[in-house]
Amino acid sequence: MAGALPLGDPAPADGLLPSVASIGASERDFGVYLHVPFCKVRCGYCDFNTYTSTELRGVKQSDYASQAVLEIQAAGRILTDSGLPPRPASTVFFGGGTPTLLPVTDLAKMLAAVGTEWGLAPGAEVTTEANPDSVDAAYLASLREAGFTRVSFGMQSAVPRVLATLERTHDPERVPLVVEWAREAGLDVSLDLIYGTPGESIDDWRASLEHAIDQNPDHLSAYSLIVEEGTKLARQIRRGDVVPTNDDQQAEFYELADELLAAAGYHWYEVSNWAKDAAHESRHNLSYWRSQDWWGVGPGAHSHVGGVRWWNVKHPAAYAERVLSGVSPAAGRETLDEATRELERILLLSRIRTGIPIASLSAPGRREVAGLIADELINAKAALSGSLELTLTGRLLADAVVRRITD
Repeated sequence: MAGALPLGDPAPADGLLPSVASIGASERDFGVYLHVPFCKVRCGYCDFNTYTSTELRGVKQSDYASQAVLEIQAAGRILTDSGLPPRPASTVFFGGGTPTLLPVTDLAKMLAAVGTEWGLAPGAEVTTEANPDSVDAAYLASLREAGFTRVSFGMQSAVPRVLATLERTHDPERVPLVVEWAREAGLDVSLDLIYGTPGESIDDWRASLEHAIDQNPDHLSAYSLIVEEGTKLARQIRRGDVVPTNDDQQAEFYELADELLAAAGYHWYEVSNWAKDAAHESRHNLSYWRSQDWWGVGPGAHSHVGGVRWWNVKHPAAYAERVLSGVSPAAGRETLDEATRELERILLLSRIRTGIPIASLSAPGRREVAGLIADELINAKAALSGSLELTLTGRLLADAVVRRITD
């Protein structure tokens, strides 16, 4: 069961945005996120807004692309009528769920609608997530022909029993195949890993990291497993069926990831993300951390434009009903005040390696810098150059750093 939508103000049926959203828009990048809410099975740890075929009564996957196109077309009108300047999409990201459960023609249809409505900026980054068992060589070649530039495979682990705990269905030996096929198709490759699965040992995690590095991907993500309330895994832990990983173990896993990835030539550019070079950093995710603008398409998708944030109705049936009737699928929204926007700016920018300009902090925040250097939480050399950049210890204690510079 996916988590509940946030509380907020009612969203208008026409979807129009308040005038504040247009202020400074021409200086911000614009991206598009397309949520494909379908999965073959529901993983026990997953809290995302996804649905298996047995949970989709009255909804057909085959209808989804056309419904998403309707939202894209409505979004173009809404932004124009709200006074936003025309901007091409600099990044497009298909997430889920498993977008590659849909035929390539459906993904291509949605991407083409983005191009028709907004245009794609020169060199636009176009990514889809994929499970290793959901694609073959022909599918990946067709993605490239449709205009995709990048694929992010949900590898999660190379250890079968860890995958079994997570209820992931793919064979880890398939990962080298799909990476090879993606390379042959001309796609950039990212691998997503999860650490801290109950029962996972440090040797298990080392094996997963080494297997991922052996594939020579352009980009890797390593996320700490978060046990969300309402998931099957949370119930298993509550019953004592499995033992959760503690904070010290999570820190050990992270330190090993940073050590092995750095030795293999990857640089961290965000707390949970490493790339071969700047050209292969995820520009779409960087737009989130830099508080740029994006429109989220699909059930439960979130959007942000100029400090206005909104979220769509969750269930695919409710979403279809709204877009087919010409009503905005937005369920609620909020307009962030200046204090909240500033807190979020610091919270998000602190996660990326380029850091926060120290001069942009409040006076109390600037006074904390010397102490953060002394505690080895931020890089002293970067601080002397005017930027607050987390050390390895600082990355492990990122929330504490943010509290010190914002309290």
